[in-house]
This record gives sequence, structure tokens and C-alpha cells, in this order.
Amino acid sequence: MIEQVLDLLSRKIGDRRHQLTETIANGSVSDYAAYREIVGVIRGLATCEQEIEDLVRRYKEDDDE
Repeated sequence: MIEQVLDLLSRKIGDRRHQLTETIANGSVSDYAAYREIVGVIRGLATCEQEIEDLVRRYKEDDDE
């Protein structure tokens, strides 16, 4: 159950990160301040994704024991 929740959360975070990356790639950023803000959000989302992956891995390792 928890694994499914974490997978869903990771997908949603990945989708949002992809949307923001597309915003930058399409040139839809109004100014440099907005660009920096989006890049910061992308970094934060990437960190969240990594933390979730680590949790899933630890969860699986604990299940194997």
C-alpha cells in the first residue's frame, strides 16, 4: 500500500517537474527572476523525487529481511 502511494506521489512530482521544464524550454518565462524561481522549484522537486526513491528502496529492503 505505502509503495503505491509513494509511486503515485513520485509520478505527480515528476509530472510537475516536467511541466516546469517545458515552460523553460518553450521560452514562456517572463523574466530572469521568474526563471530563477522555476529552476529552484525544479531542484526542490528533484530532491523530493530522490527522497521518495530512497524511501521506496529502504521499504523494499526492510520487506526482504
